[in-house]
Amino acid sequence: MVRGLLAFALAAGWLAAQQRENFTYSINWPSGLSLGEGSMTAVANGQHWDFALSLEATIPGFPLRDEYRSRASGDGLCSVTFEKSATHGTRIAAEKLTFDAAAKVVRRETKKGGKSETAIGDCARDALAFLFHTRKEIGQGHIPQPQTIYFGAPYAVTFKHAGVHKVRQGDSQVEADKFAVALKGPASQTNFEISFARDAARTPLVMRSQFVMGSFSMELVP
Repeated sequence: MVRGLLAFALAAGWLAAQQRENFTYSINWPSGLSLGEGSMTAVANGQHWDFALSLEATIPGFPLRDEYRSRASGDGLCSVTFEKSATHGTRIAAEKLTFDAAAKVVRRETKKGGKSETAIGDCARDALAFLFHTRKEIGQGHIPQPQTIYFGAPYAVTFKHAGVHKVRQGDSQVEADKFAVALKGPASQTNFEISFARDAARTPLVMRSQFVMGSFSMELVP
């Protein structure tokens, strides 16, 4: 449900203009019935940015709680660390990624003691840092190129513009760009849609994704 995804200005440069960002989202069934709530934050911290995303939904017999934290460099939003803790039904997972830019490797440690290393390029991004990078790219008129992001394991991600539509925000309609996103990992593949407002910040308005229990959306609370 997540990734699917926080604000960048155009030529003025979001990183120079913003110091903190806070979004609250409602997690909904297709009918509009709320299942829970999510929050997304970005905070400037010296030479880095700290990003966080948390989700909690109440589904009978299927607890859903996710927490993700990312630290990225302040210039290129290259990942420094990424941590995730997720409960999906009976599946519980927790792990940390540490990005070593000098050695060009990402080190992965799981709660159960697993350790591994994967070679990376000059600027690797975890899923959360990539979301912010994506907003910057879209704000500058670019669609992110297919690339590898890290969400524990490496995932190949592709973006495709799926048109312009209206998204309800309170009593008004906001024009937004919709993107179809495909993620393919070593053992799984998923597709979802995410819509960004056509404002300077390219605010993430709504994400729709398919789960075992059905289709869900994460919608910005005005």
